[in-house]
Amino acid sequence: MHIAEGYLPPLHAVAWGAASAPFVVHGVRALTREVRANPESTLLLGASGAFTFVLSALKLPSVTGSCSHPTGTGLGAILFRPPIMAVLGTITLLFQALLLAHGGLTTLGANVFSMAIAGPWAGFGTYWLLRRSGVPLMVAVFFGAFVADLSTYCVTSVQLALAFPDPSSGFLGALAKFGGIFAVTQIPLAVSEGLLTVLVMRLLTQSSKAELTRLGVAR
Repeated sequence: MHIAEGYLPPLHAVAWGAASAPFVVHGVRALTREVRANPESTLLLGASGAFTFVLSALKLPSVTGSCSHPTGTGLGAILFRPPIMAVLGTITLLFQALLLAHGGLTTLGANVFSMAIAGPWAGFGTYWLLRRSGVPLMVAVFFGAFVADLSTYCVTSVQLALAFPDPSSGFLGALAKFGGIFAVTQIPLAVSEGLLTVLVMRLLTQSSKAELTRLGVAR
């Protein structure tokens, strides 16, 4: 779920923006180096960004009036690493806030941290560990995308619990409530996103094998 415009207290909104900024700045530098060194990668970069935009724009109703959606960040994180995905994710979230009223400008920092930073790093870390352990590529891709999706919602639950602790049970009680609300729809969505990412990666191994080899994904 993108946290809606004006939903977070101002101090929380500023804090999450400050936490996200260094990752995005580092990502811009990494993206600039990638494009300058390999101009042919722009098509795949654009496809990764479009994949994230389309999937994360699909709002599906959840319980208690909230909504869930895939994130699409696992693919870009696996292909280009999390720093570049931080930039692609930030651009996606900015356009969705401006054009689709999905998320918001005041909550952009919080949404970037959960979907464009925490999710990609968790997903890529899972993918990297599995590949280092000798797990087949498509299995590692599935779990990388699955974890990237699910961890985004775990971080969003933490953000909301910090902003709105339960009056009686505090942060932990609120975390359990928010996490439980999202889990109903997000676990099946994470599985679906993992399978879809595997399908896209299979297509890329057939159409862009040389590029995937250069990126260290295919062998």
